[in-house]
Amino acid sequence: MASNMDREMILADFQACTGIENIDEAITLLEQNNWDLVAAINGVIPQENGILQSEYGGETGQGPAYGPASQSAASASAPSSSAFRPVVPSRQIVERQPRMLDFRVEYRDRNVDVVLEDSCTVGEIKQILENELQIPVSKMLLKGWKTGDVEDSTVLKTLHLPKNNCLYVLTPDLPPPSSSHAGALQESLNQNFMLIVTHREVQREYNLNFSGSSTIQEVKRNVYDLTSIPVRHQLWEGWPPSATDDSMCLVAAGLTYPCHQLTVGRRSSPAQAREESEEQCTDVHMVSDSDGDDFEDAPEFGVDDGEMFGIASSALRKSPMMPENAENEGDALLQFTAEFSSRYGDCHPVYFIGSLEAAFQEAFYGKARDRKLLAIYLHHDESVLTNVFCSQMLCAESIVSYLSQNFITWAWDMTKEANRARFLTMCTKHFGSVVAQTIRTQKTDQFPLFLIIMGKRSSNEVLNVIQGNTTVDELMMRLMAAVEIFMAQQQEDIKDEDEREARENMKREQDEAYRLSLEADRAKREAHEREVAEQSRLEQMRKEQEEEREAIRLSLEQSLPPEPKEENTEPVSKLRIRTPSGEFLERRFLASSQLRVVFDFVASKGFPWDEFKLLSTFPRRDVTQLDPNKSLLEV
Repeated sequence: MASNMDREMILADFQACTGIENIDEAITLLEQNNWDLVAAINGVIPQENGILQSEYGGETGQGPAYGPASQSAASASAPSSSAFRPVVPSRQIVERQPRMLDFRVEYRDRNVDVVLEDSCTVGEIKQILENELQIPVSKMLLKGWKTGDVEDSTVLKTLHLPKNNCLYVLTPDLPPPSSSHAGALQESLNQNFMLIVTHREVQREYNLNFSGSSTIQEVKRNVYDLTSIPVRHQLWEGWPPSATDDSMCLVAAGLTYPCHQLTVGRRSSPAQAREESEEQCTDVHMVSDSDGDDFEDAPEFGVDDGEMFGIASSALRKSPMMPENAENEGDALLQFTAEFSSRYGDCHPVYFIGSLEAAFQEAFYGKARDRKLLAIYLHHDESVLTNVFCSQMLCAESIVSYLSQNFITWAWDMTKEANRARFLTMCTKHFGSVVAQTIRTQKTDQFPLFLIIMGKRSSNEVLNVIQGNTTVDELMMRLMAAVEIFMAQQQEDIKDEDEREARENMKREQDEAYRLSLEADRAKREAHEREVAEQSRLEQMRKEQEEEREAIRLSLEQSLPPEPKEENTEPVSKLRIRTPSGEFLERRFLASSQLRVVFDFVASKGFPWDEFKLLSTFPRRDVTQLDPNKSLLEV
């Protein structure tokens, strides 16, 4: 394994040879080749009639090796082998080139890109920043070094820096910028640009919206997803002269606001240019079987399979499996199913009609016992394997039955470029860029593809990618292997779901018991409150009655005639009345007074005559039954 310093040197050499500026892309390509510089360069710059030779004496492939001495011979034979252009980068030459370091320096709301050789010093970076930012070196603190603060005289090579570095400038002695300037900058960054991008080869326009803070690199990556033209192979027209760096924001690139016209095409290599010039020749050359691989991409030479044999290509084409630019995925799948049935019969997998998100919902988000794997069938009409795969394998009764029992099957047609770009966008969203890149790099004759997807707790995992060059038995074995992996995961999911449901049931029972307890307590509390309220009401009534009786008593007491004196000359009756408690009430009454006065006297003492009886002793009789309007003398 190469050390970190060796890998940095390999990365720098690889970028210098290939011109790939994106460090993430360069590291990915090197890791795919186990950090073998020569193999990685061969992978990026294919050698059709030669190999690269490392300085260690090993070869990266089979075939004649081209060295400096043989270059003249190769150039001499160019008329007979113009399609082959061996590239022989010398490692010694690469190592003599100065190592360039890229620095992105942030200062408040600005980014400054600085490119220097590793033989320069930190002070030289500050001098460049002084010209760019108009900040004196003495007022500038350059931070972000991994080794801590460094001196201005420090040579960059001694810091062992990677190719791309991020630094920031602090100016504690300078006042902050005004808020109005920062607000204007923020407003410009929030502007939306409409980029009208024309794909030159297919003559198609794309209307893309980007914020002013987006970079030119982000635009090119998005166009890559739409056109499948890698960033390094994109040839652009329409960028303003000021747009010299892909890391530049759109608002700083000088674009026409709000709309800007751009054109993109695929950059032709010298070998392709020679091939295009050879297409103009009218001579017909016979090709042997051993050269068949050189013509796998025959459409690139402007020759269709049907036209090669004198048959009009339109006569060979069938109705498309799926409409181009279909707005509704469900409608597209309906046409796909109908066309598939018309071509290969009614015995075929049951394709899920709906969006890919709906297929995920159906396959992965039900109960664990009801979940299934998701099989995505990617069709391509231009592949020579399509008819054989569909008719003999995909429509085999055993495959159809097994898919129906264990899979939710969803399909998509990759023939049209727009549909292909749409699926790659969906693939990036749901499965990640690695899977999307894998599908993007598949050649036409490797289609159809069968993707086996298993849903997990937080992500979707691609278990297998089955290409069209397979057999029924191999296809069945790979489907069964995927189901076996899925069932193992499903058992764990079922166990977790059962435990979760048991916990939830226990929680529901506890919640129900708690609710019933609360209701019982509330009923007791309400009954007690009703009882207290009733007692309070009765007490209030009693008080009111007592107050009423007291008011009546006082009224009667006040209405009584004055008690006659003993020396009164009129006849007087002196009454002595014993109460139920044994007390005696005595009072004198005029003989001419009505019996009602006696009743009022007794009532004024708390014994109303409608509640008590007034009895005489001798003769014993109920005085309350007598006429109260009669006088005492009369009764």
